[in-house]
Amino acid sequence: MKPETRDGDVASEKQRIRELVWKRLVEEGAALFPGARGRIPNFRGAAEAAVFLAKSPEWRRARAIKCNPDAPQRPVRLRALREGKLVFMAVPRLAQARCFWLLDPREIAERDLARAATIRGASRLGRAVDPRKLPHIDLIVAGSVAVDRRGARIGKGGGYADLEYAIGREVGAVDDKTSVATTVHPLQVIGRSLPVTEHDFVLDLIATPEALRRPRARRAQPRGILPEHLTDDLRRDVPILRALGYA
Repeated sequence: MKPETRDGDVASEKQRIRELVWKRLVEEGAALFPGARGRIPNFRGAAEAAVFLAKSPEWRRARAIKCNPDAPQRPVRLRALREGKLVFMAVPRLAQARCFWLLDPREIAERDLARAATIRGASRLGRAVDPRKLPHIDLIVAGSVAVDRRGARIGKGGGYADLEYAIGREVGAVDDKTSVATTVHPLQVIGRSLPVTEHDFVLDLIATPEALRRPRARRAQPRGILPEHLTDDLRRDVPILRALGYA
C-alpha cells in the first residue's frame, strides 16, 4: 500500500475511486435500492456474501460484533442476531453521547429480529450504550465502497467508520485480537492498491458473493484517535469526543 502524503490529493483520489465504483455497479446492474452513489452501496448478492463471512473461524468465535448500519450489511446483522451474538451498531453520525445501540437477541422477540437488523428497528429495539461500557468486540464488520486485495478500504467519505474504530481502540473494546471484515460485490474489489491514511483501518476478511478473501501483506491497525486527523465538524458534532477529551 502506498502511504498518503498530501491530504487534498488523497481525498480527490479516493473520491475518484468512489465515483468509478458507483458508476460501475449501476452500469453492470449490481446496485440495488436505495442506489449506489453517495452511500455504502447495496449490491446484488449481499446475502450470499454474508454466508461466506459466516463460514470463517473469526465469525464462529465472535460473541460481540460491531456492524455498520447500511443496507448491504443487513444480512450480516440479522444472521448474527439469529445466532445469538451481541450486535453493536453506531448511532448515525455518532450524534449522541451513548453512540452505540446494543442489540441483544436475548432481549428481542424472535419475530422482531428482522426489524432489529434495520436502522429504524435498532433505534427502537436496541439499547443505547456509552462506548466506555462496550465489552470486547471480537469482530468488526464495516461497509465499504471499494477495497483492494491487500485489505485497504474506502468508505463513503464521512470518516465515521474509521472514527468508530479509533474510539473502540481508545476505550479498550477493540484491540489486536479484534478482526475486521467487510462484505462487497466483486466489482468493488479494485485491482490496484488504494490510497490510505494513518487513521484508516484495514481489513482481515473480504467476503463477496463468490468467495472469502484473506488479505496477507498489510500494515498495522491505527492505535486510537489521532487528534490531528479530527475535523472541526467532528469535534463539534460528536459528543463522545468531548467526553474523551478530544474536543
